Amino acid sequence: MASTVRAQAILLLAVLSLATAATSLSICNMSTDDLAECRPAVSGPSPSEPSTACCSVLEKADLPCLCTYRSSPLLPSFGIDPNLALQLPRKCSLSPPADC
Repeated sequence: MASTVRAQAILLLAVLSLATAATSLSICNMSTDDLAECRPAVSGPSPSEPSTACCSVLEKADLPCLCTYRSSPLLPSFGIDPNLALQLPRKCSLSPPADC
């Protein structure tokens, strides 16, 4: 389990390092701009409800792929609350993957 989380963290760091030269990073069918649409709903002490724009980009996202980041130690370091992130599909009236 720890090795899986460590491998995910290393992979994510590698992707983020490579992305510094790119104008846009894509994770699970979501660009950095798409991810930014949902940031207010998954961060801070008083997160907002997901916006219509956030729910629209979430509809196009690869939700099973996003679920693989639920235990990532990097999410909190980017100011993302994993518990809030896991609530987004339901808040957007989407069906989350069964094993997420």
